[in-house]
Amino acid sequence: MDRPVEKLLKSIEELTTMMSSRMATNNPFNNLLKTLEVNGKSYKYYDIAQLGDKYDRLPFSIRVLLESCIRNCDNFQVLEKDVENVLNWESNQKSESGVEIAFKPARVILQDLTGVPAVVDFAAMRDAVKDLGGNPDKINPICPADLVIDHSVQVDFSRTTDALAKNQELEFERNKERFQFLKWGAQAFNNMLIVPPGSGIVHQVNLEYLARVVFTGDLLHPDSVVGTDSHTTMINGLGVVGWGVGGIEAEAVMLGQAISMLLPRVVGYRLVGELDPLATSTDLVLTITKHLRSLGVVGKFVEFFGPGVAALSIADRATVANMCPEFGATVAHFPVDRRSLAYLAQTDRSAEKIKVIEEYLKATKQFRNYNDPSQDPVFSEVVELDLSTVVTSVSGPKRPQDRVSVSVMKKDFNDCLSNKVR
Repeated sequence: MDRPVEKLLKSIEELTTMMSSRMATNNPFNNLLKTLEVNGKSYKYYDIAQLGDKYDRLPFSIRVLLESCIRNCDNFQVLEKDVENVLNWESNQKSESGVEIAFKPARVILQDLTGVPAVVDFAAMRDAVKDLGGNPDKINPICPADLVIDHSVQVDFSRTTDALAKNQELEFERNKERFQFLKWGAQAFNNMLIVPPGSGIVHQVNLEYLARVVFTGDLLHPDSVVGTDSHTTMINGLGVVGWGVGGIEAEAVMLGQAISMLLPRVVGYRLVGELDPLATSTDLVLTITKHLRSLGVVGKFVEFFGPGVAALSIADRATVANMCPEFGATVAHFPVDRRSLAYLAQTDRSAEKIKVIEEYLKATKQFRNYNDPSQDPVFSEVVELDLSTVVTSVSGPKRPQDRVSVSVMKKDFNDCLSNKVR
């Protein structure tokens, strides 16, 4: 091997080791490290609740950003200044120019249209390292990555009992080479999980299987995710902060890079009352979408609170969160509560893991009781919706903000016939 190439590979290895070492030993917030005993096991975690009144006033979604900045603070990618900026969110969010922070999500989720190019890029990097005389096995995602193959299916057969099996058989036939490559990737790369075709759509799999809510390894920390699909926001219904990004940005996160973002304003959306038995989650989301579009929430976080949230199922919450691209917010967050834990049990997460999640979130004041107004944080602004006012509605598939109540649909249709074309 040429001397310059050998020197380059050694420098890359030393840099990687140095960065890992700095995060592990030189974190200026290691004084916040505590031990949590659950089920006879000990777990380390950063006790961000020690940060006092400023922390107690933060929206729950911002607390996730703060914990990530503290845990990943190495004064290289994530600076102490980033931590200070997030902790001082209440004053900083009033800045007209915006305050920039570095954020490292806990994981990345990909679907096959963008995930395949990412695996190709990692394979190409392995080839390059091998050609340079290095060890290709060292090329792996640094940030955990999940890839769900769900965007390939075409409907060739329908209205028969064996339609699903036939469509999947054709899917394997058409995508044989691609699936073989992905199967190799699933076995070759560490820190990457590839969910095979036929398992479900990416957002369903993310909710029911992939979402950690809290990572329960040696160091406990909240789950957060960026995905290569705009509707990644659906996971906020389970209390996981997540949003969609481009493929290049997702790959950068997989390689250990932090996302540079403006500290967001957070709109508090207070829900009161209960849904009418005849109103569906679709009626609810169309009402909220029209309301939020009229307010203007582009680039902002929306966080739901109030006693009305406690009555909503995780399916209802996920449906609302899934519509983020339609009303323009970055996330539509529902902090974790008892109903979230019940959903984890319903989807076969172990009782031991759920107990760890609950105890960690309570210890760091990230567990929500929607019926306790003393837990309500400070928001940039607050709006309210009485769930009992939600009525059965219809809306066009491309313009969900044009919601029309069924009771006035006939009149609205007749009016549209004579309205001027705009």
